[in-house]
Amino acid sequence: MSSLEEEIARVEEEIRTTAYNKATQLHIGRLKAKLAHLRLEREARAKSRGGGVGYGVRKSGHATVGLVGYPSVGKSTLLNRLTSADSATGAYDFTTVSIIPGMLRWAGASIQILDMPGLVPGAARGRGRGREVLSVVRSADLVLFLVDPEHSNLRALIAELEGAGVRINAKPPRIVVQAGDRGGLTISSTVRLNQLGGGMALAIAREFGLHNGSIVLREDASPDQLIDALAGNRVYLPAILVVNKAELLTPAARTRLTQELRPFEPIFISARDGTGIAELIEAIGRALRFIRIYVKPPGQPPDRDEPVILRDGATVADLLRRLPTELDRTFRAAQVWGRSARFPGQTVGREHPLRDEDVVTVVVARGSARAAS
Repeated sequence: MSSLEEEIARVEEEIRTTAYNKATQLHIGRLKAKLAHLRLEREARAKSRGGGVGYGVRKSGHATVGLVGYPSVGKSTLLNRLTSADSATGAYDFTTVSIIPGMLRWAGASIQILDMPGLVPGAARGRGRGREVLSVVRSADLVLFLVDPEHSNLRALIAELEGAGVRINAKPPRIVVQAGDRGGLTISSTVRLNQLGGGMALAIAREFGLHNGSIVLREDASPDQLIDALAGNRVYLPAILVVNKAELLTPAARTRLTQELRPFEPIFISARDGTGIAELIEAIGRALRFIRIYVKPPGQPPDRDEPVILRDGATVADLLRRLPTELDRTFRAAQVWGRSARFPGQTVGREHPLRDEDVVTVVVARGSARAAS
């Protein structure tokens, strides 16, 4: 084991064995910051050596879903059930030796589903090609955790993702970090701090080597959230949980498993016989928060057969990027009918936020082509 790996293991062990209380919370906060900084150094060294063999996955469709689970929980069978992909299956570890993509259709949207090798303990440290798999997870739009009655340790899966900088069902902390080259470090907040007082924020920043600049805390953040903001390489992904092989569960076992997996609300399925698949597909579509936008050329009805699929929070500018470049270049305004408009046919600009099933007409500069299709 290299000296860096030895130091990481030492800090991890100290965190595990240190009792958490008021007297030790500052020490544990510093240890967590040190651990995060050491892991960043490990990643930097790996990249400088070429980063090892990874998986080449070309994203396609309107969104990408990564199947995350232990070996042999049925990820390949589920992929084949959801899509037309041909993913080899078998009841032994590491059957899936590469990333297998498939395409799912939902309400006019094309959703890429990725079947990946099962994660094993130590994946974030590289075991079982874990780093390569987790790098693909980081680029997904949604994580679909798949467990079964024999492999239901969800906390361990989440821990591996967290070790790779993936935060599940969380939002980025409202923390602004600016590094400087002189003048010391200023830490301020716009709210009352209950978790980062008593020198905690300063101690964590120093472990990251931040001695000059400013940190502005706009929420009562935790030490872990401040560490994430300082690390700067975290991704925040929504996730849903699916329990496969539900036909093996008695009603009592299903109730017990539901309680164990809280706060997730698991979807129980059988990838083999198709039970629960329709419910799962709807859950995937809802979790990805698609909106359908109907384009209406001037003087013509909207095209309701081929909506433009965008994500919740999209603006007119996002719509223009999905339309012919000529419309973006000559754009003057847009007229909107639907829930985002204050009145039918409201004239809006590029920054106007759109909502599901809005109808939009693109108005271009005089002398340019008018039809948007």
